[in-house]
Amino acid sequence: MRQIFLLILLFIVGQWLVKALRRHDAQASQRTGSGANGAAGAKGPNGGAGPTASAPAQLPEPMIRCVECGVHAPQSDSVVVAGQPFCSAAHAQRHGARPTGRDAR
Repeated sequence: MRQIFLLILLFIVGQWLVKALRRHDAQASQRTGSGANGAAGAKGPNGGAGPTASAPAQLPEPMIRCVECGVHAPQSDSVVVAGQPFCSAAHAQRHGARPTGRDAR
């Protein structure tokens, strides 16, 4: 019974120490600034990247589906030919060279 109690106590003390160290690191990075603009690599309260007051929130980039292969690619990296999105210029050329209509047999 005493071993279980010591194990639980050790776990609680360990969690308290980890939380105190994270809090200390967060305060130190706020005082000195982190990165070139002071916001790069900033951590939120739970260790994840948190929103900063100086940088506006960015929306995720829209993804498009390639007509040729079906792969989803960022819209900025896509190639649009005749109103159809492709993941690369090679797929646009391959799709354009494919016979359509009755000749497609």
